[in-house]
Amino acid sequence: MKKYTLIFAVACLGGLSAIGLSKLFGSKQNATEFTQNYLARYASLSASADRPDFVAVAELVTPTVVHILTVVDQPQTRNDQPQEINPFDFFGGRGFSMPQQGPRTGSGSGVIISENGLIVTNNHVIDGATKIKVILNDKREYDAELLGKDVNTDLALLRISESNLPFAVIGNSDEVKVGQWVLAVGNPFNLTSTVTAGIISAKGRNLNINRGNGQQYPIESFIQTDAAVNPGNSGGALVNQDGKLVGINTAIASETGQYAGYAFAIPSNLMQKVINDLQKYGTVQRGVLGVEISDVDGELADKLGLKEVKGVYVRNVKENSAAEEAGLKSDDVIVSADGVDTKTTPELQEMIGKKNPGDIVKVKVIREGKEKFFDVKLKGLDGKTTLKIAEKTEVNKALDTDFETLSRDERLKLKIASGIKVKNFGSKSILRAAGVPIGFVITSIDKKAVATVNDVKTAFEGKKGAVLVEGIKADGTQDYYAVKIASK
Repeated sequence: MKKYTLIFAVACLGGLSAIGLSKLFGSKQNATEFTQNYLARYASLSASADRPDFVAVAELVTPTVVHILTVVDQPQTRNDQPQEINPFDFFGGRGFSMPQQGPRTGSGSGVIISENGLIVTNNHVIDGATKIKVILNDKREYDAELLGKDVNTDLALLRISESNLPFAVIGNSDEVKVGQWVLAVGNPFNLTSTVTAGIISAKGRNLNINRGNGQQYPIESFIQTDAAVNPGNSGGALVNQDGKLVGINTAIASETGQYAGYAFAIPSNLMQKVINDLQKYGTVQRGVLGVEISDVDGELADKLGLKEVKGVYVRNVKENSAAEEAGLKSDDVIVSADGVDTKTTPELQEMIGKKNPGDIVKVKVIREGKEKFFDVKLKGLDGKTTLKIAEKTEVNKALDTDFETLSRDERLKLKIASGIKVKNFGSKSILRAAGVPIGFVITSIDKKAVATVNDVKTAFEGKKGAVLVEGIKADGTQDYYAVKIASK
């Protein structure tokens, strides 16, 4: 009887997951039959016996991980400058091939997170790319559109034009335990669909990678694992024994750029917040306390008279910040936020990183040996408590055009590496006003190659006067147009 009760409970959870995913990704109100059947496979996997036999998990998850290939225009660089070796590396610098000048290619991984083609990967995998290609596990190839990215968490969201795709079910990374078995799935060294196993060896790791890349408010609270990962694994999946996505593989601890025992993944709960924001607002809503912080060590604990060596020490409170307005002071030790213990800096960063400007967080601190509580109304990076929406509406209104990506056969026929086809015009389209015909394939804007619809929109942002649009007409002849942008 207990066995059947367990199976029934797991099946119910599978159904609830389907509802949650439908809301998360803006799907139809009733889940499709494809989605229901796919989630049922996860439910049956959860109900199976204890293992470390990962065959069923690998079969389910591998089709959800894609191979990402990029082309990046690289200016000439000097080889006579010594480079410092960073022991914590983004899988060997994106797995880029050389040479030192001209375009370079990159390779990484991504995870399909909805049946209609949404893909999450690392920002450093696609950063600066003029062309992004996605190759599915079954070898189908697509040009991907970049929907948004967040450098502070090193995440990016892509989309391909396809439906009924296998997708990863997102798990709860807060429930991940040290010692738990996990699988890493990715494309190391361009070896597609590679699966490795290991355990969670630590949580809440801060490597200072994003801060080292010049970010003021990085969020690093990595899941550490000993599953073998290498260059090309960036953006791939870290899944638990139930096949649920608990992390996005991001970095390795290595002095050579190759696997040396430990790898690090972005927790799925943090990923989910970032992806939701990119979809809903076009930019990440970042709530900040406005404090400079560090971990409490033994020396500091003795100095402050703390009973335990744990918590986050407030070195400085910034002027006009959320923390200052709430009453926090320098030398406070933050020990919890919204009832969640914050024993280390990464734990606090991850906790606050899931919040939006305007959210109120109950912060517990130790001040002069006594507990104090503060309600902190978080501010954004702009110092405001309101949400910020990406300002791309003016470009969309001006273009007023429907585009479509080219298939591989179309690109081969036209003998081009990339391009975006003009599908239809609205009445206010500046492309239409410039004489661009329907069916025209845009290959470059102001001499910069375009590979995605987002590239076209980005190329027009902030421009004034005339913009040079080059490409190929339906009859195969090359042509160009001066597209005038009305001044405000």
